[in-house]
Amino acid sequence: MPLERMAGEDSLLVAQALTKKVTSPEGDLTILDNVDLAVLRGETVAVVGPSGAGKSTLLALLAGLDEPSSGSVWLNGVELTALDEDGRAALRNRQVGFVFQSFHLLPSLTALENVLLPLELSGTEQQDAKAREALHRVELDTRLHHYPRQLSGGEKQRVAIARAFVTEPALLFADEPTGNLDNKTGGHILNLLFELNAAANTTLVLVTHDLNAAQRCHRIIELVSGRLVQPATA
Repeated sequence: MPLERMAGEDSLLVAQALTKKVTSPEGDLTILDNVDLAVLRGETVAVVGPSGAGKSTLLALLAGLDEPSSGSVWLNGVELTALDEDGRAALRNRQVGFVFQSFHLLPSLTALENVLLPLELSGTEQQDAKAREALHRVELDTRLHHYPRQLSGGEKQRVAIARAFVTEPALLFADEPTGNLDNKTGGHILNLLFELNAAANTTLVLVTHDLNAAQRCHRIIELVSGRLVQPATA
């Protein structure tokens, strides 16, 4: 679908001419090259492509975790790329959730405290009740006071999923969420992720090497050498 048709009121996330270049000993490298993308509200989109294609870089730019060399990103009508670091962080706290391959749990906090953290940052009311309910939805009622070192890989990722959904974000980024898990556990985590996402009608951008996971999304886009390939090959 042309960007012009998708970048209207129904689009939650829009990237225009997004480019990322870095300097290396061999010279300038272009990691992302003039990427245009629009994601509709409530849509699930998988980003696929070979290693080194720029998938994680694209996610970081779309989330405002990194700054592009050129181009712009709009999130829910706000130009993310026009904000300073504090402004981008404030917007993420209100509207974005993350699930990473390496969990990113704070080791000194319990499962409950890890899920409470984004609620505290956003100043949400009834924080404890909401955090407990989020952990209940991922079937971790008996692990509230366990530290990450006391949890299995699948349990850690369930805590991360609870933390991602607890603020009721408009947009969820998931970067290889099953990459550190065995096939059985990974399948359970994917089912949980898609079930919670559907229940909340959250917009999902999923970076994955797993074609089966990608095919569960409404749309698949493919990156090859920093360029968007349309349509994605499967």
